[in-house]
Amino acid sequence: MLKLRFWVKVLLSSLLVGALSVTAVPATAQSPDSLLARLPRTPDQVEECEVLIVGGGLAGTATAYTSLKAGRTVCMTEITDWVGGQISSQGTTALDESRQQRALLFYSQGYLDLRDRTEDLYDELNPGACWVSVSCFMPYDAHAILMDMLEDAEREGDGELKWFPSTVVKDLSISDDGRQIESVVAISHAPAPDTPPVNTDPLSTWIEDAYTYADSDRFTKTIIQFTPKPPEIDDDESEEVAATPAPTDWYVVEATETGELVALANVPYQLGLDPRSPLNPSSPVTERDPYCTQGFTYTFAMEQTEEDLEHELPDFYAQYEPYYSYERTRDGFDAQDYFDFVFTYRRLLSVDPRRPDKIFGAPRPQPGDISMQNWTWGNDYRPGTSRDNLIYTRDQLDASGQLEPGGWLGGLRTETLRRGEENALGYFYWLVTGEQDSQIDDEYKEPAPNHQFLSGFDSPMNTAHGLSKYPYIREGRRILGRPAPGYDEGFSVSEVDFAWVDVANEYYRETLSPSEYATFRRHVAGLRSTEAIATNKPNSEVPLRTRSRIYPDAVGIAQYAIDFHPCMAEYPHEKPGNFERPGVRQAHGAAYPAQIPLRAMIPQKLDNMLVASKSIATSYSAAAAYRVHSFEWSVGAAAGNTVDFALTNKVMPYELVDDLPSQEPLLDQLQSQIYRSGNPISFPNTSIFNEDWADWRPW
Repeated sequence: MLKLRFWVKVLLSSLLVGALSVTAVPATAQSPDSLLARLPRTPDQVEECEVLIVGGGLAGTATAYTSLKAGRTVCMTEITDWVGGQISSQGTTALDESRQQRALLFYSQGYLDLRDRTEDLYDELNPGACWVSVSCFMPYDAHAILMDMLEDAEREGDGELKWFPSTVVKDLSISDDGRQIESVVAISHAPAPDTPPVNTDPLSTWIEDAYTYADSDRFTKTIIQFTPKPPEIDDDESEEVAATPAPTDWYVVEATETGELVALANVPYQLGLDPRSPLNPSSPVTERDPYCTQGFTYTFAMEQTEEDLEHELPDFYAQYEPYYSYERTRDGFDAQDYFDFVFTYRRLLSVDPRRPDKIFGAPRPQPGDISMQNWTWGNDYRPGTSRDNLIYTRDQLDASGQLEPGGWLGGLRTETLRRGEENALGYFYWLVTGEQDSQIDDEYKEPAPNHQFLSGFDSPMNTAHGLSKYPYIREGRRILGRPAPGYDEGFSVSEVDFAWVDVANEYYRETLSPSEYATFRRHVAGLRSTEAIATNKPNSEVPLRTRSRIYPDAVGIAQYAIDFHPCMAEYPHEKPGNFERPGVRQAHGAAYPAQIPLRAMIPQKLDNMLVASKSIATSYSAAAAYRVHSFEWSVGAAAGNTVDFALTNKVMPYELVDDLPSQEPLLDQLQSQIYRSGNPISFPNTSIFNEDWADWRPW
């Protein structure tokens, strides 16, 4: 019976699946010797690792936590000096969680530990009494909690953590056959003598300096070479495993916010809007648009005060003022309601969380309350053209020389970072002094001068300038997985795999051709799809599944709504009268509980690299849901377990899935290991026969 269920599951998971076309560009093979020859000096440090994690965000932290519990030697780099990404250096300490998953506390073990430790610290889970989440708290506390978790995991698993804050990866050496990363060179930066500490100036002023080898007026640099740790003899190995040569002695895990290693290693990836297809039917474009990615946000914190304050007009304010808005009208709201609504949205600290006077179910703000701002028509910065996109495309990287040996500077447009910083600072000034609203009637905008912008090293963001250390990134480069049956050009999670989509919507009949619409209907037909194809049933008679696609190689879980912060239509973002790119929000809305397939984490060509971040293989629409806090932890736990399993069993991750849809015994063993470690790979009652998911609407 179990084998029958397996084969039915495999049949349905691979049925009718296509792939998006992206040109593969060969990785530049650099031997370790040629890489070192380019350096300005011999590396200052050589560090050996079993797991090198590039990026200390939430996914990278989860990978480290899991690997340390498995007893591994872990190196982890991070461009900022904090671990945690979304909930620390990016300031978004308001946990995005879906309703039913939260009610059941159905999360990875480490994520539950994070929630418990937060509650223990504050004696409550939501010290901010915010209304967007059941947990809003301080970014500096998130970093401290996660560091404690890593130290505990290191001790419990007898692993070793080598933590490299303020460190960026500069270059890779790839084996002659192009299949493995053999060593990695990174640059760590510290303040030069007699200069201010890190976090004094915003990111745009120093990011390019951080990626250059030479010392500067601002930084003293340390060049670090990361190499595989030679394996130790394991007396517990079976004779068969002991006799098998190890295919690699280490793994490099991509956990950056924008997919830096994806670009640097030149593995095939996609960026921006996907072409409309039966797999991604809600896309507004027929050809890929790599410049329209989700907006990024520099968050900041503000505090309500007893008295009105004087606020200095920023020199650049007039440039950005035409953008700011409370977004839309709300029944029964007056001007004070709008401000209180936005202030309490992501409030981090409430002086009196039991105050009876409410706004949107949350206590109204009072002096001493601290709010973090993350608002679409506020400090979101949403460029969408080739003149101002943040994340450089492959062509732009090539043209700028960043893919030349030693040319990597992080792959971002520094000018756009700077504008995002100004936009955020201008938004605070608009909140406290502004009287005009770009999207709704000005009668709803009144000044609120009794608030101060919080900056300094004791502020929630721990920066002298008050902005988050790094912008909150919603979307980066997304790999294409390896070709497989049904995925000729590479595996990817698509919109139809999990969207709670209304297939009867006239939009799909009008934008898809009749054959595309029929294929689309059959993609979401569930158990009866084979019958529908064989009998050529009319579209109206094709039954629809009411659940997500079930993956045979699931290694984690994800649930959140498909949530867009679309790019703006014209250049620049802040242009008066600018508007969101039409049609991008078409897929915006509910999604079924979904899974993270291992195939989405394995890049093409490189065998000892895994992706454990928002750069897994997803479409634009899928990425809009696969990006929140609990997903990042789940995919990180999956990466940590997969690396441990691969090193222990001397097998490459791609070998666990390369025979699908045939059964993969080693894959079964990995999934069992992940489950035993407290990390679910499917939601309760997940089955091809269960069509009852009405309680799982994320909002």
